[in-house]
Amino acid sequence: MNALSVPVFNIVHGSTVDGWGVRTTVFLKGCPLRCLWCCNPEGQKRAVELKYTAEDCNGCGNCVPVCPKNAVRMEPGAAVAIIDRSLCDNCMICVEHCYVGALAPFAKIYSVDELFREIEKDQGYFGADGGVTIGGGEATQHAAFTHELIRKCKKAYIHTALDTCGHIETELGMKCLEEADLVLYDLKGLEPEMHTMGTGLSNGLILKNLLYRDSLEKEIIIRLPMIPGYTDSEDNLEKEAELIGGLKSVKRIDIIPFHRYAEIKYRQLGWPLPYIFGEEFPQDREQEVLDVFLKAGLPAQIGG
Repeated sequence: MNALSVPVFNIVHGSTVDGWGVRTTVFLKGCPLRCLWCCNPEGQKRAVELKYTAEDCNGCGNCVPVCPKNAVRMEPGAAVAIIDRSLCDNCMICVEHCYVGALAPFAKIYSVDELFREIEKDQGYFGADGGVTIGGGEATQHAAFTHELIRKCKKAYIHTALDTCGHIETELGMKCLEEADLVLYDLKGLEPEMHTMGTGLSNGLILKNLLYRDSLEKEIIIRLPMIPGYTDSEDNLEKEAELIGGLKSVKRIDIIPFHRYAEIKYRQLGWPLPYIFGEEFPQDREQEVLDVFLKAGLPAQIGG
């Protein structure tokens, strides 16, 4: 896989929640963070991974003899196959022999040109406000690819948005941050120790890059995931409101309550479910959170 060919794990056509207007949202694999509440765990690793949906397996066993690593087996009396992830190298040979779709790759490799053609098909639906949103994972993990895709879209007069966690370390990644028409910027708490506990990394670079994007006076949407016990304290919310209130380029704040929709993806990857998936964000607290930002005079909404 060269620099301008990357794994894309999802393409959403006609999205209305990833920026302005109607958009095509593309999700690139690979992310520097390891958030306990990650809703796209299949986007964390850069490589294509095997997706196994046990509920769809009919127990035919076709996958067992073809696996070169002996990572697939049928236990006596079992109705479905068992994948030994410690042996599986994601070669995808088993996928070719699964006729019910229980085995599939958790991504497809696209070149810049191939992905641009997918986006270009939707251009007639974008209207005056819509366009493409490039996310992940973290799109700047594939900075050369993302920068070239932004360049091609701009040349075709397609509005570009970058959905980022903000942990951008490379010069080319920063060019993506600079050149996108709109940036959807995740903030996962301001307290450094709590941020490290929840995501695996400190937020120092994330905050530095947010201030830099703001200095360019180009549009930003802030996304605030509400995670019980991590990002929902009154102190954190008030500090976030104070920080955002001092920025000049933020056009909207999207408050994203934690949900458990990703549980099936962890099972499909064969990963243990993070303990934090035990509870969703309480609905009766959503308005309380929203009010913190509205009372500060900031444009905020639930969802987005």
